[in-house]
Amino acid sequence: MSGFQKNIFDHLQKNANINPNDVYKVADSVQHADFTDEKTVRQLVKQLASIAGKPVSKQKEDKIVEAIVKQNMPLDMNTLGKFLKG
Repeated sequence: MSGFQKNIFDHLQKNANINPNDVYKVADSVQHADFTDEKTVRQLVKQLASIAGKPVSKQKEDKIVEAIVKQNMPLDMNTLGKFLKG
């Protein structure tokens, strides 16, 4: 792990109380995930919300899942972060 990566994970650990191992597990699980499968996407949304300690309402979860499954949004972290906040 580079110094930059370590700094990011240290920041996540301190400021967001996110365990770096949890981030690796999620990253590993999505490498071959089928983002057209609603069940898979819903499970991922729940995992990420749990790791971040941010509750996601059923309504917001439905909107996120629908947008991803129907490919109405790019799957990059910045866009997903904005979508989760909105």
